[in-house]
This record gives sequence, structure tokens and C-alpha cells, in this order.
Amino acid sequence: MSGQAQQGTGQTPGGPIRACVFDAYGTLFDLSTACARLRAQLQEREKPLAALWRDKQVQYSWWRTLQGRHVDFEGVTRDALAHALDALHLDVGLEAALMAAFNALEAYPEVPGVLRRLRAMGLTTAILSNGSPSMLAALVQNAGIGALLDHVLSVEDVGVFKPDPRVYALAVERLGVPAQQISFQSSNAWDAHAAASFGMRVVWCNRQGQAVERLPGRPAFTVASLQELPELLAHGA
Repeated sequence: MSGQAQQGTGQTPGGPIRACVFDAYGTLFDLSTACARLRAQLQEREKPLAALWRDKQVQYSWWRTLQGRHVDFEGVTRDALAHALDALHLDVGLEAALMAAFNALEAYPEVPGVLRRLRAMGLTTAILSNGSPSMLAALVQNAGIGALLDHVLSVEDVGVFKPDPRVYALAVERLGVPAQQISFQSSNAWDAHAAASFGMRVVWCNRQGQAVERLPGRPAFTVASLQELPELLAHGA
């Protein structure tokens, strides 16, 4: 249902959209490119490793938040990778190369152009991510999109991971824009629902055609790629 409002939702009240805030991993940056760089070594286990690594990365962030045992996202990512390598009986000597590749993920092809269009529309652009400041800085620099972003916000400023409401409140505070006037984009359904529950106007970038989740909060719109976003906002969605 590309570019369409979810049934029972509409434009979030509270005035026009003033800022576009993006999740980083899987939304602006392609997670699959980390393992793809080591395809020769991983061979048929490339995709299973990528999937398990990501699953454990997200799970560990949630569990640490629930336990009140925070470490930064680099620590979470390294622990998740160690588990995945062990579970798939892969050489632990690949860890350093995979971590380096993760910190150099490629941006999706449409990202630079979309950010340029949004800024030309007078919208503030930002990242709001679980990533640590150093991880995000590396990604932004590698993709060459630093000049297209007004803010790069890390959960390290609040010491908890998404979907804790304090993370979404960080964007409101730093941007000086009410939640209802922020368009939040994420490819992670749980993140999209949490931001919507917080009060943001949410666009779920459902790149993989996943089924709709049954969670509090509902994205206002679903798109297949970020390419659709400027047109959506230009029409006052």
C-alpha cells in the first residue's frame, strides 16, 4: 500500500510538518552491505549471518534497556555479532572485518536526493538512531550526506535504546519542534509504531513488504522506499 494512509488514520493534527527525522539502520543505510563485503569468506552463510546478527542486535538493545544495563550500540553490535558467528560456526577472526564493514554501511541509492528535496522544501532534516555518535559520524561521512542533515542524534544522550519514549522526546527537545509536526521515517515497524504512539506523524518505509504489526500507535503512511516521501509531504500528507 505504497504512499497510502493506513485505514483509520489520517494527517496528524497539530499543524504542518516542519521536520523530517529518520532512523538510520535499515532506513537510510542498507544493513545487508556489511556482510556483502565479505561474501567471498561467508559464501552461503552471508544472508543467515546478516539476519541473525540483526535480530540479536535488536534483541540485545531491548533486553539491556529492560534490565537497566546500558552499553553503547557498538558494544551491543559486537556482542550480537559474536553470538551469530558462534551460532553459525563461523570463524571468529571475521569479527574485526565485519565490524569495520558495519561502520561503513552504504546509504540506499535514493537517500541523498531525497534529503536534498526535503531541505529545498524548507524542512529540517535529522537522524535519530540507536547508533553511538562515532558510529553515526562514520556512516554519515562515508555516505557523504553530512551537509544534508541538520542534526544527527544518538540515544547515548539519554542512555536508553528505542523504543523508550525518552528517545523520541530527544528529537522534540533538540529540534524545538512539537512531536505532531515531525515526520518520522523508519523501516523498523516496532520503531515506527513507537514513534506514532509518542505522537509523531510516522511514515513506515516497508522495504521488505512485511505484514502489519499489532502494536500501540499506527504509522500514518506506508511507503516502499524513501523516494516517495517528498511527494507525500509536498501534498500536505
